[in-house]
Amino acid sequence: MEKRMQRVDGRDAPRDGRSWVSGPTETPLRFMTIPQMLRDCVSRFGRRDAVIIPEQRIRRSYDEFAHDVDELAAGFLALGLGKGDRVGIWSPNRYEWLLTQFATARIGLILVNINPAYRLTELEYALNKVGCGALVAAQSFKSSEYMKMIRQLAPELDHCEPGALEADKLPQLRCVIGLGENPEPGVFSFQAIRDLGGPAQRSRFAEIDRQLDPNDPINIQFTSGTTGAPKGATLSHYNIVNNAGFVTDRMLLTEADRLCIPVPLYHCFGMVMGVLGAVSKGAAMVFPGEGFDAKSTLDALVEERCTAVYGVPTMFVAMLEELGRRPCDLSRMRTGIMAGAPCPAEVMKRVNGEMHMEQVTICYGMTETSPVSFQSFVDDPTDKRCSTVGRIHPHLEVKIVDENGAVVPVGAQGELCTRGYSVMKGYWDEDEMTRESVRDGWMHTGDLATLDEEGFCSITGRVKDMIIRGGENVYPREIEEYLFRHPKISVVQVFGIPDAKYGEEICAWVIAAPGAVLSEAEVRDFCAGQIAHYKIPKHVRVVDEIPMTISGKPQKFVMRDRMVEILNA
Repeated sequence: MEKRMQRVDGRDAPRDGRSWVSGPTETPLRFMTIPQMLRDCVSRFGRRDAVIIPEQRIRRSYDEFAHDVDELAAGFLALGLGKGDRVGIWSPNRYEWLLTQFATARIGLILVNINPAYRLTELEYALNKVGCGALVAAQSFKSSEYMKMIRQLAPELDHCEPGALEADKLPQLRCVIGLGENPEPGVFSFQAIRDLGGPAQRSRFAEIDRQLDPNDPINIQFTSGTTGAPKGATLSHYNIVNNAGFVTDRMLLTEADRLCIPVPLYHCFGMVMGVLGAVSKGAAMVFPGEGFDAKSTLDALVEERCTAVYGVPTMFVAMLEELGRRPCDLSRMRTGIMAGAPCPAEVMKRVNGEMHMEQVTICYGMTETSPVSFQSFVDDPTDKRCSTVGRIHPHLEVKIVDENGAVVPVGAQGELCTRGYSVMKGYWDEDEMTRESVRDGWMHTGDLATLDEEGFCSITGRVKDMIIRGGENVYPREIEEYLFRHPKISVVQVFGIPDAKYGEEICAWVIAAPGAVLSEAEVRDFCAGQIAHYKIPKHVRVVDEIPMTISGKPQKFVMRDRMVEILNA
């Protein structure tokens, strides 16, 4: 293959004036499963701290953690679950989430991450789309009453034995496992599953190990789709084991580090970059709470002597504000990751100084690429860490192409495409969508980007009109198709407008059906409890017409500009 890169200070950059770069290959890829990675970590660092969760009073060494994982894996086997079966998890950050992550991988089950913000419609779709046979669910989190919602979808739970569910709306779901302390009709307690397995199940582990392959699908993560329904990005052991290792390589993470993970586990940020990244190095994982809270995160950084922390820019801003009100000793801090949205230079400077994180790195990626493709080095200048997303990851290729698929010159804008070990296996049960997104091995990200002569990448926009609200990717089409169900709505357009706190907020313009009287409150009320809170439009405007092009396409940029003017007025 033609060589398309040169080395700049030991790092990779475009060579022939085209926006095409390949990552370094000195560190070999690891052809191993998640259970193999955990065993390797235990053999080297078994007595070291693995998991600390102050809120649950959990403190486990790697030896103890691996024991707990095997206990749960044996319980899953006793339930009759086997390789390739899908197990959903619907919970905030808890110890049970980690155990489920590793126990499913231990015996070849496919873990299905369900966003804790999902509501009834989204939960029903996700469980049925991938055919979950079992669901691990928390009792509640914030305003979400998970068990109540599950019973709304599956009232048959009230009259069935645990593990014998037959629900009209969830025909493939047989078993619900609750994280609550009190037993409920039709539901296994999580502890009961841990107690269910025995020597018979453990004796099967060795044979199961021989049947596991690093290329097996092991995880499904739902991403919002332009077709209106979330798509299940399917990832293998090989995808995420390697990406986790390379992310923490670039942070210079070691077994001496203590990584604070306040980002959600249902997302690649927490599950892959956080958990698997820490395990790849034998570092301790500290979870400050079920969800992010600036005070509890700072408390954990101090009390657990953390050296690293992850977050999106808004989380770091909140920690800096809390630090201003209540100074504390963060002198042990060194590194971390800031990702999910562009980082303002002033925030980066304050994190470097006030939080002692001089080696914080920036990442870019997407769920479909396991997730990270670009990351800054710990010694990159502040301006590069704020204006770019760093340089290409090992064993990956990236090209930037125009609308005809031709690679653009260095500095020119085009669509970013990624190829290599990290590209997903595909969207679950969506072959056509997979073929549209992955062509000749290249994942077409839909993001607009530029590459400079040193190989630094800048994300400049989106080919499609995706909204990024507080680090969450929101596709307008998904919300539009949901709102079209409202009997009083005849036309709807959803778009993002700038927001100081979240980066973007969601706005909907709707036209009422003929003869109908429609209020903005009715539109928002129609969404409440049915779609995730972060997808509910903050701004709704009932209008008489939608600005269109001559060819009849809606002009969202016109709507966006008008809405900004209206709000400013």
